Amino acid sequence: MKKLVLFAVGIMLFSCGKKQETSLPSLGPITESIYASGVLKTADQYQAYVTVNGIISQILVKEGDSVHIGSPLVSITNETQRFAAENASLAANFNDFSANSGKLDEAKLVIESAKNKFKLDSALYFRQKNLWEQQIGTKVDLEIKELAFQTSKSNYLSAIQRFRDLKRSLAFNSSQAKKNLQISANQAQDFILRSKTNGIVYSILKSMGEIVSPQSPIAVIGNYQDFVLEMQVDENDILRVQNGQKVIVTLDSYKNQAFEARVSKISEIMNERSKTFLVEATFTKAPPKLFPNITFEANILLNKKENVLLIPRNYLKQDSIVTLASGEERIVKVGLKDFQKAEILSGLKVSDEIVKPK
Repeated sequence: MKKLVLFAVGIMLFSCGKKQETSLPSLGPITESIYASGVLKTADQYQAYVTVNGIISQILVKEGDSVHIGSPLVSITNETQRFAAENASLAANFNDFSANSGKLDEAKLVIESAKNKFKLDSALYFRQKNLWEQQIGTKVDLEIKELAFQTSKSNYLSAIQRFRDLKRSLAFNSSQAKKNLQISANQAQDFILRSKTNGIVYSILKSMGEIVSPQSPIAVIGNYQDFVLEMQVDENDILRVQNGQKVIVTLDSYKNQAFEARVSKISEIMNERSKTFLVEATFTKAPPKLFPNITFEANILLNKKENVLLIPRNYLKQDSIVTLASGEERIVKVGLKDFQKAEILSGLKVSDEIVKPK
């Protein structure tokens, strides 16, 4: 029994000796900001894709090589496309207008022959007609001459029309074959993957001999001089973000250092999966060396005040109530807040000691 009493007394003494933490409000600056994490990208960084199916026959660059717009990166082969190109070339040569000029010359000879026949039959008909008007000859002779005249006239006009149709057909076939050859040549260009930007080859994602398709990236290309900070900002904070706002950036690669940037672009559409908006920023004071895809943490600065009344943020209850050392609970009006401090607009004085909530 005596031991039990001593144990209880010890607990009471220990409890009395454990005082609650207290604090006094202080005057100082406070900055309100929005936290965001992100990934560093180079300007114009993109994954290069082919637009056709095929097999990599040549890799024309190495990782780290500088490239320009239009620089060839990878060559693709496809036997079906090669045969199609050869077939288009054969068709273009076969249907070339100048190569078929003999057909037009032949058609012109047919026209000339039909024309001469028409002239002869015309002369014979009108001569027979004049004789008939003088009551010379028979009506049968006149009808025979008229039939021959109408037939040769029809043949002559038909020969002209056939010539025109042939000429138009040859021109169409020639033009179509040349167009198909151009299409084939353009498709052949698709089998050479070219850079879309001036920059550097950061990564080659495929090897020679691999089968590739428009769904698989081949390389990562980017501008090695300018970098963009891509941040994901929560939908609850996006309305407070504006272009030009200052951003404080920390990177794991540069311990205990902070760098400045400015918001340069705010996405107009939310990522439905993460419920965030893409916000881009550019460095105003960049580190001496950077690499793409480095992760970072950032604070987008919204507001800053000097010489305001501050208390530790964890001394607030329900974001609007503090407990005085006397035990009194008081409602306060809160202004700016950061991760550690909160501005008190009204309800407290510098001399009011407050207690940290349990």
